[in-house]
Amino acid sequence: MNLITLIKEVLGKKPAHSTLVQICRYICSGGLAFVFDYVTLYILTEYAGFHYLVSSACGFSVGLVITYILSIYWIFDEHRTKDKIVEFSVFLLIGLSGILLNIGLMWVFTSLCSIYYMLSKLITTIIVFVWNFIFKKKLLFTQR
Repeated sequence: MNLITLIKEVLGKKPAHSTLVQICRYICSGGLAFVFDYVTLYILTEYAGFHYLVSSACGFSVGLVITYILSIYWIFDEHRTKDKIVEFSVFLLIGLSGILLNIGLMWVFTSLCSIYYMLSKLITTIIVFVWNFIFKKKLLFTQR
């Protein structure tokens, strides 16, 4: 697949068959979700006075909803189940594991390693991003 074809596939409207295109789209959707997640973290911590771990969980939840919508309509073309309630439930469980991983890593990087919480969020996001993609692809968006 050449670069032009890849770009057209990534920017297309139809769900992708290629794992490479899915990864590129997941990066795009993850980027959008991250913006909402990061802004929510900052606003809730700095302006609403929430503890950074609570803010982080709230931001992650906002990003989770955005990623789910984009996953089912734009990123993945195959579904293990046609039952959207089951699919969302598994997606939510993966998301909850991601939230727990997110909170744990945020705590380790911020409280134990004394890294500024906004930088901790950047590091944590990369790790959780890979975790979520692998599990969503394997458990939800492949044929049986």
